Amino acid sequence: MAGEATPDVTVDGLDPVPFRAPAAAPERAADRDAFPQSVASGGPTPEGVILWTRVSPTAWADYPDEPLVVRVAADPGFDSIVLEGAVPADRVGPEWDHAVRVDVDGALTPGREYHYRFVHGDRASPVGRCRTLPAPDADVDSIRLGVVACQDYENGYYPAFGDLADERLDFLVHTGDLIYESADRLYTGVGSDRLPDRRVELPSGKDRAWTRADFRAIHRTYRSDRFLQAALREHTMIATWDDHAVANNVYWDREADAPVAPEHPRGRDPAFARDLARAGIRAWYEYVPARVRYDPSVEPLHDSFRLYRRVRFGRLAELLVTDARFYRDGPPEGTANLLHLTLGLRPAGDPDRTMLGDEQADWLARSLRGTDARWAVWLTSVLAMPLRLGVGPLGAYPKQDSWDGFAAERERLFRAAGDADASVVALSGDLHSAIAGTLRQETGRGEAVGVEFMTPAISSVNLAEAIGVDEGRLAGATRSLFSRAVTGASPWIDAFDSHHWGYSVVEFDREAVSYTAYAVDKSTNRDDADRRVLARFEAPHGEDAVRER
Repeated sequence: MAGEATPDVTVDGLDPVPFRAPAAAPERAADRDAFPQSVASGGPTPEGVILWTRVSPTAWADYPDEPLVVRVAADPGFDSIVLEGAVPADRVGPEWDHAVRVDVDGALTPGREYHYRFVHGDRASPVGRCRTLPAPDADVDSIRLGVVACQDYENGYYPAFGDLADERLDFLVHTGDLIYESADRLYTGVGSDRLPDRRVELPSGKDRAWTRADFRAIHRTYRSDRFLQAALREHTMIATWDDHAVANNVYWDREADAPVAPEHPRGRDPAFARDLARAGIRAWYEYVPARVRYDPSVEPLHDSFRLYRRVRFGRLAELLVTDARFYRDGPPEGTANLLHLTLGLRPAGDPDRTMLGDEQADWLARSLRGTDARWAVWLTSVLAMPLRLGVGPLGAYPKQDSWDGFAAERERLFRAAGDADASVVALSGDLHSAIAGTLRQETGRGEAVGVEFMTPAISSVNLAEAIGVDEGRLAGATRSLFSRAVTGASPWIDAFDSHHWGYSVVEFDREAVSYTAYAVDKSTNRDDADRRVLARFEAPHGEDAVRER
């Protein structure tokens, strides 16, 4: 309330407020010109979250001597303010593209919902809602997650995020490709030319990101979407990343100790590729409120950024967030091996090939074996199960940039999952499809060690769109054909749909995990876009198998 004493709670990195800023009650209209990317929260802990906004450079210049104030309240009316402070000016300016991250870890209470807002001068941001994690030893009855992936801005609208904003969720989980590094419809489908308002323009004038300014422009454009803003205002996000945060199919060259972006015009130049990765990492950190370790002054590059981490939902579940891009090997050496991998005749079984890097892979195996939570939830940006098409000698594993390209490392991780006391669930994205199935050792032929649920893409090109059968008379027939082709050749996969876009909701309780995939029409920017249930599955605790609900 205006005139109320400032709370005694302080947070490292926030300055005391030298005066009482204008009231932040919800009836105070949000100035969307001053805060064009709205607000967001992420990186939850039991005692805090990371709060995010971006101030318009013009609005910031209007009040050069006024602090940016953040206020957190226990109620939507801001009658019970629990935290208030000023963001230091050097954390707001052009060095950070005027994006602001405020970590309030240590100031809040476990398992609580809060409301927050930023104020600068007489201008206020929209009000956001955030949530802290339960205490690590709390007996949690259930946890409900919204899961999303792959949202090429130029290839469709985001009404799925509008529906997510209205969902009753505990947290929003992003499996990767929150942005695409592209412009000029580089990765779009046939119908994307019908969306003239979904264009990305880069300062460099290129068709993909070359500079930090390019990456920042992409993030600003994506975060201008009103549906995405609504979802991020309503739900605290837990995010990993995938290749498009830097460049398509990026991998790490261990000999050169540098990333390789094989489809970028300069992506095989180690010095340029390092700079490109630094730029992508910096912009991702600026715009995504994720609790990651980042220090741009540290060399080598791998030591400057660490994304993989644990997120614990009391005794019920532990989410193991992995980084499937920053450490991975490229295609295997040797003409025969490369041909075998290109044709997808078998998963790549080289024991030295790694997607996660030795340190992260060891961490994941120890975490799977060692967690005392009831559910061990592996967040992997790419498909963990094998994906086989065809039968007999004509069978192939076409998705070799997923875990099929790193089969020996996958087998080691699946053995760890089999040793776990917890029930193991993988949540994945990347393939732009809805998938449910069982994790089995020995490339699908061995012991069941868990289950996997893949969320459909928000808007990116899926298989049906890529070949032009996502709509019209052929859509229904080809959907059935694709599903039978995949589940027939890969019997560990129970459901496959690559004809629709949308999101999924995954809910854990003590007895089971449930998965509901929703199809949402990406062709319209209306609030009433068509939404329907695409698939419903569940897996009872301890059974390591999915069944349709």
